[in-house]
Amino acid sequence: MDYKVKDIRLAKEGEKLVRWALQHMPVLHDIRKDFEKNKPLKGIKIAACLHVTKETAVLMKTLQAGGAVLTLAGSNPLSTNDSVAAYLAKEGIGIYAWRGNHDEYYWCIEQALKIKPHITLDDGGDLVTTLHTKKQQLLKNVIGGTEETTTGVKRQRVMEKEGMLRYPIIAVNDALTKYLFDNRYGTGQSTIDGILRSTSLLLAGKNFVVVGYGWCGKGLAKRAHGLGAKVIICEVDEIKALEAVMDGFSVMPIKKAAEIGDIFVTVTGNKHVIDGDAIKRMKDGAILANSGHFDNEINLQWIENEAVRKEQIRKNVVEYEMKNGRKIYVLAEGRLVNLAAAEGHPPEVMDMSFANQALAVKWIVENRGKLENKVYRVPGEVDREVARRKLKTMGIKIDKLTKEQREYLASWKEGT
Repeated sequence: MDYKVKDIRLAKEGEKLVRWALQHMPVLHDIRKDFEKNKPLKGIKIAACLHVTKETAVLMKTLQAGGAVLTLAGSNPLSTNDSVAAYLAKEGIGIYAWRGNHDEYYWCIEQALKIKPHITLDDGGDLVTTLHTKKQQLLKNVIGGTEETTTGVKRQRVMEKEGMLRYPIIAVNDALTKYLFDNRYGTGQSTIDGILRSTSLLLAGKNFVVVGYGWCGKGLAKRAHGLGAKVIICEVDEIKALEAVMDGFSVMPIKKAAEIGDIFVTVTGNKHVIDGDAIKRMKDGAILANSGHFDNEINLQWIENEAVRKEQIRKNVVEYEMKNGRKIYVLAEGRLVNLAAAEGHPPEVMDMSFANQALAVKWIVENRGKLENKVYRVPGEVDREVARRKLKTMGIKIDKLTKEQREYLASWKEGT
């Protein structure tokens, strides 16, 4: 299998990282055993565009154990762990990814698509979009795909609405055992990790502005609060804003928050949610980071145009001196700070997300030819199987309904 990575000699180091992740991903380890025995993916070619982390490597090895032939491109120019990429190349996976592949990002995706996939795995939607625009001749081979993150699911639902989606997509992001845990606990912890690794600053006592109060924003706000930060929420959704107030956080427009914030983090999946009007109000020393999928949540072009000086002052920290004399700091080029400046989500939470991926791929194969060209939720039985397996690996048992309780829930006559 062909590949392009930074340095194949890093494979041994990558193998150790993957071994560490596997130790903390018991559900996926359990699924791998099933796949090795039954080979449900035999003869299936899979092209993936995912963050190349140690956890992703565990997923790739699980699918490979099921009989699949795999290619992989990184889903962000700064999220690839080069040693993990080298390890996967050694393991016979056609991988095209290295940290800093800004100029060759889409080339890597196109290389991965040369496999002529039957199934796609995407994180953000760039592979699916490339397949539907530049590589339409390959669509006839595709029986289905999965999408890992909120941003990608949004894009593919628009494609479905416009009649452009040419094969069924399983929205893994929308599984309960994904977004209630990965988005909340994973993003919350890993984003804080990326900020602390970049800055080494104290969060306690600082005004910590979270732009967006979806599940990622909820997790981030809770963890920042736990470290002693004074959390401020900016929202455009009335219900989410009300929820943030009831959760005990201050809620205000971004322009007002800009005047008092010390650290700003975007987690919206939308464009320019921190724009020039807000940035020019920020005080000297303000820190800007993004944990949404794309690097357009902060208007970086406005900053570049308005700055009189730019200098990298720490790893993953760029200092901009603005025309008004104030300095602002942008972390990780405005890209996913939790992956670009840290290691992404912890393996324990990716265990559930990638278990959904593996079982969703198996479900697509089992239902080949039966699905419409639309975005599906993860089947309820798959979602609950992941939860059951996770509880089992944690040694936790729960109650079961009695016969009387099942009959009561199925009836309507018994009342007061």
